[in-house]
Amino acid sequence: MIGQILDKIDSVMYYPILIIVMALAGIYFTVLTKGVQIRLFPESIRLLKEPPADKKNVSSLQAMLVSTASRVGTGNIVGVSTAICLGGPGACFWMWIMCIIGASSAFVESTLAQIFKKKNSDGECYGGPAYYIERALHAPILAAIFCVFLIATYAVGFNLLCSYNLQSTFEAYSFYNAKTTPIIVGSILAVLTGYCLLGGGKRIVKLTSLIVPVMGVAYVLISLVVILRNITSIPSMFGMIFKDAFDFKAIFGGMAGSCLIYGVKRGLYSNEAGVGSAPNASASAKVSHPAKQGLVQTLSVYIDTLLLCTATALMCLSSGVERNEAVSGAPYVQKAISTVFGVAGPTFITVAMVLFAFTTLLGNLYYVDNALIFLNHKKQPSQLFMRCFHIGCSVVVLLGAVIPMNAAWAAADITMGGMTLINLPSCMLLGKIAIDTLKDYEKQKKEGKNPVFVAENIGLNKDELDFWK
Repeated sequence: MIGQILDKIDSVMYYPILIIVMALAGIYFTVLTKGVQIRLFPESIRLLKEPPADKKNVSSLQAMLVSTASRVGTGNIVGVSTAICLGGPGACFWMWIMCIIGASSAFVESTLAQIFKKKNSDGECYGGPAYYIERALHAPILAAIFCVFLIATYAVGFNLLCSYNLQSTFEAYSFYNAKTTPIIVGSILAVLTGYCLLGGGKRIVKLTSLIVPVMGVAYVLISLVVILRNITSIPSMFGMIFKDAFDFKAIFGGMAGSCLIYGVKRGLYSNEAGVGSAPNASASAKVSHPAKQGLVQTLSVYIDTLLLCTATALMCLSSGVERNEAVSGAPYVQKAISTVFGVAGPTFITVAMVLFAFTTLLGNLYYVDNALIFLNHKKQPSQLFMRCFHIGCSVVVLLGAVIPMNAAWAAADITMGGMTLINLPSCMLLGKIAIDTLKDYEKQKKEGKNPVFVAENIGLNKDELDFWK
């Protein structure tokens, strides 16, 4: 019954509400920035190499990797598989569309987070949507509500789903027992997560910056091998994707379960563009101009969807494995990869899922710490509170391994949708600030300068800012 209620809320939230808000915001930002996510793509790559002024500070690359660690996760494997099996192959196309227009939203939210970020006594930066909602929109209550949704999303919703997705990969093995295996897997993951949380934010940055590139490259290479082995089926595969994506009679005949809605849902869950999560990591970077971090964050969206999600989709569809509700999730991907690698294929997916799940859990809780500080009057909560909270987070990870699939997905969708419905309209109201910041950046670049941000240059009062004074 709880699962059915969550499903109904989920359906209404995404259609028509969220799909309209996301599309309007993405198109709005794309037009006003003149397609910044495409036009300045080469500049985004160049900025990755730029070191921070002080080696003790977090670089653009490190901040991007933290947000990528949260974006790149089990959704890249299980989320894409579920979208294809339940919505149809056309879901891939709508993921791509939402990724490209959503990257402009990622630029705006991360740029705003940089502008309104704060500095602690150690000189480190922090911030996020709660801070620009409070400072620029003068809406402290709305900022607090956003933080509540963020905690519900990243400490509960996403971690429930992450744990469920991981344990589901073990269904492919003969030793899997529906009663005991989820509990064992959930317990191990909960203990490992709780242990790593004792290291705090800096350990998270270091750990994810080592693991994310390795796991991402390995997964793409393996997917590429499967795709190349089935190269003759690629033309028909793309034909199938586009035919299904533009079958509007089928889409509007069953909108809630269509490839369009599944593409939007799973695309948003995977790349999180506009959700308001990545800005929390973006604010920690030490850069000379806010637009730099905004540009870098667009790459994170591309890496997640155009690279990793596409690798999963093309690998599965090119393999010829039958897709249906029974195999949705990890089994579909495992069957696809086994067509080339045999019994080693499902094992690789399990290892990838373990790495993806682990980095996702750590990246998620990095964001949660930031929200807790905001709600605690901008102060770090007591050690006792944090220990109790982290124990609670570990229990959530354990519970996620044993709950039903539809409840796990619906919980994650609803909490994430709540964040997005606060963050994206806020970004639209504050969009002019981010766009003026971009214009200032491009103006300085044309003059041959390394852009440096001065608040007065875009009409902001420096007294309203903390870091950029």
